[in-house]
Amino acid sequence: MSQQVGGPGPQPPAPTPYATAPTPRQLERGRRRSTAAVTVLLVLTAAVAVLVARFLASALGPDTLFVVGLLALVPLAIVLVGLWWIDRWDPEPRGWLAFALLWGAGVSVFGTLVLGEAFTAAFGGLSALDAGTFGAVVQAPVVEEVMKGAGLIVVFLAARSHFDGPVDGVVYAGMVAAGFAFTENILYFGAAYGEVGWGPELAVTFVLRGLFSPFAHVLFTVWIGFFLGVAAHRMGPGSHAAPARWAGWFLLGLVPAVLGHVLWNGGLALLFDDFFSFYVLLQVPLFLAAIAAVLLLMRGERRLAHEKLAHYERTGWLLPQETVMFGTRAGRLQSRRWARRAGAGDQLVRLERTARRLAAVRHRLDRGHDVERNAAEESRLLRATVRQRQELLAAVGSAGVSPAGSA
Repeated sequence: MSQQVGGPGPQPPAPTPYATAPTPRQLERGRRRSTAAVTVLLVLTAAVAVLVARFLASALGPDTLFVVGLLALVPLAIVLVGLWWIDRWDPEPRGWLAFALLWGAGVSVFGTLVLGEAFTAAFGGLSALDAGTFGAVVQAPVVEEVMKGAGLIVVFLAARSHFDGPVDGVVYAGMVAAGFAFTENILYFGAAYGEVGWGPELAVTFVLRGLFSPFAHVLFTVWIGFFLGVAAHRMGPGSHAAPARWAGWFLLGLVPAVLGHVLWNGGLALLFDDFFSFYVLLQVPLFLAAIAAVLLLMRGERRLAHEKLAHYERTGWLLPQETVMFGTRAGRLQSRRWARRAGAGDQLVRLERTARRLAAVRHRLDRGHDVERNAAEESRLLRATVRQRQELLAAVGSAGVSPAGSA
């Protein structure tokens, strides 16, 4: 870039006025209601998670639970890092991410334990499979994916201002699946540890579940999140109140989620003779295909962010260089290197996050989603952009470093 980044530039205009924009008092009430809703849901899901933890402690013993719980944190951390990487362009609210994780770790597991036996009693007799195989390839995929999907529906309905596209659905689905896998891994690790303690059985179980396939549940449930995200993208304002408009998308995601779970659980029993063939010919290709799909979704999200930020460039709120800095991967990397040299990394990160949120809000406004709240949020973010740009330039100026992109 040959022009300065973050120079004085034209004075930005006032935010676009909306006749129906809420007053500050109304906006504050809306924020309080949103905070209260997620707080109540967090408390409820945490209470169920505590019940599940007590069940695990009684089944495995407190000492065993502590040991295998630490082991289960390893695959959980791997998945959370991956989801953070996916979510970094338009981060979801931490409260809703925590709710999704707790739902998976607590409510989904509790529901699976309660409904699993009822499902087997109702449908087990209709199958020629033995009880163990039926549980693995029919009961578990159906009940577990329905319970995980129920948590995604809660987020979809209660956090529609944030759940507005396929990438959001992937992130929330990944959090629910990560929570469920965490608790399930405790059960598997606990069973192996209970046999002989630290030994080959526990090591093999940990490697196979914790290192070879930590994303297994994510690969299933992500289908539900993806299709709910498509539904959110296609729907207009008020769509959250019309179940007929999103229920079909939920079922469309549930089918491949269940089938993928069936294939994963039943691969060794039904299709392959040894684990190596099963892993190399099925698990690895599925994982690579999922990575490719997510990368394509993220590429589309970056392009959309660049397009929406260009709107603010045209209206004078952003400089052309800033649209490149915050709307493209190359610009983002270059600007971060420059900010680190200037000792202004924190200031740039704050401005970058605000710009990404602006792009997301502009997308919602263009789609007609919750116009009143998003119009007010746009005004707040635009004013924050001006303030944070000034803070960035002040930090760079005090360090005596030339602006990014200067010749």
